[in-house]
Amino acid sequence: MIHQLAQEIKKKNAPIVVGLDPKLSFIPEVLLQKSYTAYGETLEGAADAIFRFNRAIMDAVADLVPAVKPQIAMYEQFGIPGLMAFKKTVDYAHSKGLLVIGDVKRGDIGSTSESYAIAHLGKIKVGSQEFEPFAEDFATVNPYLGTDGVKPFVDVCKENGKGIFVLVKTSNPSSGELQDRLVDGKPLYEHVADKVNDWGRDCMDGDYSEVGAVIGATYPQIGRQLREDMPKAFILVPGYGAQGGTGKDLVPFFNADGLGAIVNSSRGIIAAYQKEEYKNFGAENFADASRQAVLDMQADIQSALDHALNE
Repeated sequence: MIHQLAQEIKKKNAPIVVGLDPKLSFIPEVLLQKSYTAYGETLEGAADAIFRFNRAIMDAVADLVPAVKPQIAMYEQFGIPGLMAFKKTVDYAHSKGLLVIGDVKRGDIGSTSESYAIAHLGKIKVGSQEFEPFAEDFATVNPYLGTDGVKPFVDVCKENGKGIFVLVKTSNPSSGELQDRLVDGKPLYEHVADKVNDWGRDCMDGDYSEVGAVIGATYPQIGRQLREDMPKAFILVPGYGAQGGTGKDLVPFFNADGLGAIVNSSRGIIAAYQKEEYKNFGAENFADASRQAVLDMQADIQSALDHALNE
């Protein structure tokens, strides 16, 4: 699956994943009212509005980007209707030719971890029938429980041609409280990077492993080092835009060929119409604002990469 992601990035010249992390405050009032008229001010109404919102954005950007990344917590907060909206979002993304990174950050041990992996990346047999419950192409994984928590995901990936992104150095300010702690003379995130190499060694798909890494754009120097430490791992880079990361910050995460990383932007794209520079679109044209935000992000990244290559 990672080879397919790399090919889609090359084809669209956009190492960008749109984070579909909707809040009701992001959704234009006219869209909310349509859903509330149909379902009332209920969990079902909220979930319907979320899916309508996601669908419009995917329609606007599907030709520009290779993938979307729905964050499951944004859907779980609306209970079962929210999870149904999550599944509808995944299915609609696939119908538009988009790959899906399920941002689920799962991690447990043994059969529990295996069950998480099956739910999001694998197949479950019910009687004589087989189903793909959520059917994402990739999932994010928390490595805190070690190999017992990650290996079931790797096994399911091998069986189903899917991939994972392991949290290595996250973009949030307090990540250093644990991730930067020195263990045997080096930061914990370096030990996790070593394990990413181990877990992905026999899980290759072309030039890259199906076991990738999550490294925040807010730590470009760490990104530079970890890019060297994990030459076969594709890097999912959160923290662009709203969290402070810029195109220049992203350069260290890429290889010399401009591949090896995919950059996430969530509210900077899906709520672009609320930002000053895109307010001229108006709430009714929120999806067009999102499209322009993608184009601007693409130009920012490409400019930074071109500048780095010419230095």
